[in-house]
Amino acid sequence: MLRFGVVGCVGFVVDTLTLYAALALGAGLYAGRALSYLVAASGNWALNRAWTFRTAHREAAGRQWALFLLVNLLGFVINYGTYAVLVSNVPLAAAHPVLGVAAGSVAGMASNFLLSRSYVFRPSAENIEKIRC
Repeated sequence: MLRFGVVGCVGFVVDTLTLYAALALGAGLYAGRALSYLVAASGNWALNRAWTFRTAHREAAGRQWALFLLVNLLGFVINYGTYAVLVSNVPLAAAHPVLGVAAGSVAGMASNFLLSRSYVFRPSAENIEKIRC
């Protein structure tokens, strides 16, 4: 869980930087956030695959990335919903969207971890055997 949290912190930075870049290029608060989430989630998948769950069963990269995005839809809904509520209703969050990104990231993290561990980065058969012994 600690490694997942570290990856999440990196993802938060990527998410925020991408959002602010999208805003600077004319994207709105909502479209910019959808783009930034996709960029951050893709980076998080790569880091989780390489580091957090490096001993997990290996799926083809493209398939595993798509599965990661699919099973983390619940976390996305929680994350984006929290962000949208804040930037719509709290002037400080609308002026500083990083506050909404942070709140959304924290709100969606638990479901993302549990779903990723259970469905995307399942332990390999070899590691399950080691656990049983």
